[in-house]
Amino acid sequence: MKYGIVIFPSKKLQDLANSYRKRYDPHYALIPPHLTLKDAFNTDLEPEKLTEKLEEIAQKYEPFNLKINKVSSFQPITNTIYFKAESNDELKGLHDDCYNQLPGGEPQHPFVPHVTIGQKLSNDEHSDVYGSLRMLGIEHEEMIDRFHLVYQLENNSWTVYETFRLGRDPQ
Repeated sequence: MKYGIVIFPSKKLQDLANSYRKRYDPHYALIPPHLTLKDAFNTDLEPEKLTEKLEEIAQKYEPFNLKINKVSSFQPITNTIYFKAESNDELKGLHDDCYNQLPGGEPQHPFVPHVTIGQKLSNDEHSDVYGSLRMLGIEHEEMIDRFHLVYQLENNSWTVYETFRLGRDPQ
């Protein structure tokens, strides 16, 4: 089964991202706006073992403040446009632990926390869209207290398998 690990931001940020994704992201209908902690990976590991490891990872980190402060792009590597999140110890730690403790190998690219708003654009379209979007003054902050194990369905859409709350269980 193909899995991924993501953070879904607040509805407010998802609505803003979707206002662009509808036009500029062919994956719009497949998964809500998200920040990827671990790219899609295949594993034969039993789901219970996977969730056990993720529960351990979640307990190591406290809820944290997510700050989005600009629109950026991965060009010239890809014509992807995104809301850039400020990196912090919790995000970096979650990302690193997901790669170090779960199947799926090393990350393909350095970790740049972001929420994609446009991808697979032609060079001209990327230039036009990025040129206008980077002028946007985006200032968004929210508390993140959970992340999600998602899996891919037969129609290529993604759905939540389980949600993990950050921090130790107060019991």
